[in-house]
Amino acid sequence: MGDPHPNGTLVGILGGGQLARMLAQAATTLGVRTRVLDPHPVCSASFVCEQVVGAYDDPDALDQLARGCDAVTYEFENVPVASVERLATRVPVHPTPEALRVAQDRLNERALFAELGVATPAFERVDSIADLGRAIASVGTPCLLKARRLGYDGKGQFLISSPADAPAAWDAIGRAPAILDAFVPFERELSVIAVRSRTGEVRCWPITQNVHRGGILRFSRAPASNVSDAVRAQAEGAARAVLDKLDHVGVLAVEFFQVGAGDGATLVANELAPRVHNSGHWTIEGARTSQFENHLRAVLGMPLGDTSLARPSAMVNCIGDLPRPGAAAATPGAVVHDYQKSPRPGRKVGHVTITADTEPELDERVERFTRVVG
Repeated sequence: MGDPHPNGTLVGILGGGQLARMLAQAATTLGVRTRVLDPHPVCSASFVCEQVVGAYDDPDALDQLARGCDAVTYEFENVPVASVERLATRVPVHPTPEALRVAQDRLNERALFAELGVATPAFERVDSIADLGRAIASVGTPCLLKARRLGYDGKGQFLISSPADAPAAWDAIGRAPAILDAFVPFERELSVIAVRSRTGEVRCWPITQNVHRGGILRFSRAPASNVSDAVRAQAEGAARAVLDKLDHVGVLAVEFFQVGAGDGATLVANELAPRVHNSGHWTIEGARTSQFENHLRAVLGMPLGDTSLARPSAMVNCIGDLPRPGAAAATPGAVVHDYQKSPRPGRKVGHVTITADTEPELDERVERFTRVVG
């Protein structure tokens, strides 16, 4: 993927989960070292790189993370903005604290999309049970109550079928500040993964089709089938607008609902993530340059790699446990990524990437793998 960065370069990462693990693995191909900060003594990334054990708001731990680093990044949105701002006084931090501030609050996200002219579901701000009643009357049912902060993988969300569900919904999200989204009658879910360099160059990977169940991403396929030029332009245009507005450096994902089909299809933005993203895991085997390598290239000021498709690819998340031994071996083109995390219901413990030479062959292999794992 081009000339390796000189040995000795060090990138710090806030968070030591599977995304940090895959960033650390990609860094080795660039001759780059990585160091993570995570409060858990044994985290997913600790098996593949150096770890500082400490809280995300511990000044001493933050200083230890930054020491000797050429750049610092983060693997998830729920780190304190103040910690990122502290690090930014010592070392270049990408993406910026502002990108983190926007992504941590769904209301901030929606304000940004509105400013950029990017369509979103109709929504209302909810700060009390009384607000919720008024919001349900405004947007109608079904609708989805979402906590503004700290939600992921379906956590902090509640599907409301009728106004009578309001008390249960309010309790389910912890009576926290929220937004209420009108239900979007979508054809499918899509995402675009994009990367922006320090010089403002933007590259996008092929549009990805995603399937969620229980609020958790279960399956991604790239390229998404039958993506019109208009849909592609909408997705990439939205990503570019967000990247430029935030002066974002690194990878960013935007998730969409596709409404309608064919040439008349339109996109409704659901949320963004200012980091490497689960729906981009297929890029490790399926793209010329993975999202993880390009994120590192961007934050270090290196030239971006080719984001074109190397081969049709799919990604299956392993939720709760890894597939039984031999399941992947029975499927040509399947590669298991083990996050070294203990099994637990609802937990992402790994993923399987499946590749093929053609899209029909990919679909056949995915079906075969699904049959094998049950």
